[in-house]
Amino acid sequence: MVREQSVPGRVEHLPMRPLWLCRRCGQPWPCGAAKVTLVADYRDSPVNLFLYLAGHLHEAIDDLHRLNPSLTGSAADMFDRFLGWPARRVHAYRIPRPGSAVGGGESQDCG
Repeated sequence: MVREQSVPGRVEHLPMRPLWLCRRCGQPWPCGAAKVTLVADYRDSPVNLFLYLAGHLHEAIDDLHRLNPSLTGSAADMFDRFLGWPARRVHAYRIPRPGSAVGGGESQDCG
């Protein structure tokens, strides 16, 4: 998904491929500003945010591995960079912990 620039001559916080750095600030993408924008853009459809970022995660792993396999980073680091942060921010995907106020303090049994 490539967005059009909203202001002529102004670069948005989008990924610069194949380096996966922000075109505007040079930080690893998604940078802080991109995260804020993404959460706002997908506030009504968090599943679509995860799908969008999962697609970018796959592309980033391929691109970065092709550039320099030894510097791609661990799978955990790449996952956290693309998918870990929205899971911490999107309330609908938080799993209640025992004793927490969310969900009445009951833990969910996965087994």
